[in-house]
Amino acid sequence: MDNKVELTVQGVMNSRVQSNAYALILKDDGPRRLPVIIGLPEAQSIAVALEGMLTSRPMTHDLIVGMTHAFHLRLKEVFIYRFEDGVFFSELVFADDEGKEVRIDSRTSDAVALALRLKCPIYTFESLMQRCAIVPPTDAEEGLPPDDADPEKIRDPQLLRKWLRRQEAYEIEAMLEKAVGEEKYELAKIYQDELMRREPANNPQ
Repeated sequence: MDNKVELTVQGVMNSRVQSNAYALILKDDGPRRLPVIIGLPEAQSIAVALEGMLTSRPMTHDLIVGMTHAFHLRLKEVFIYRFEDGVFFSELVFADDEGKEVRIDSRTSDAVALALRLKCPIYTFESLMQRCAIVPPTDAEEGLPPDDADPEKIRDPQLLRKWLRRQEAYEIEAMLEKAVGEEKYELAKIYQDELMRREPANNPQ
């Protein structure tokens, strides 16, 4: 049975790959980080919740919080349960006064914005973390190129493989597409190997 992992919100940062997009960074109780690409409005809403800021008028997520209280509902948890085609799928688990649960499909950015406001836990599967999470560099990783390095300029294949382990899956997919388009098949094979390494079938529970 796939174990659940509790996540907390580390913050929001500019995306290095997509313009006008942001990376929501979720973390477990260890070194792993789960980056989720979100839009500007959602990034602003999450930042407001993280900072505990008060707005002059309710934002959309504040309105939903008000409705939740008005109808005596409790948000028990947010569950990020799937990753497909570069998109994370989440659901909101609500309960009423009698304990009856209702699960509602949600964008992950909206789910996290509500979790912060309603102070409920965020979970995902261990298998999803193994597939999609990254581990930021540490001092022990001296000699590795910086995260924003050009992979085509990393001449040592072993060094490139270690460097790729720190990159996000969607970034490696973009590198793979570019390498295939330019007929750089040796590079493409290295990128493909790293993506295959992250597949659930290659990470037995």
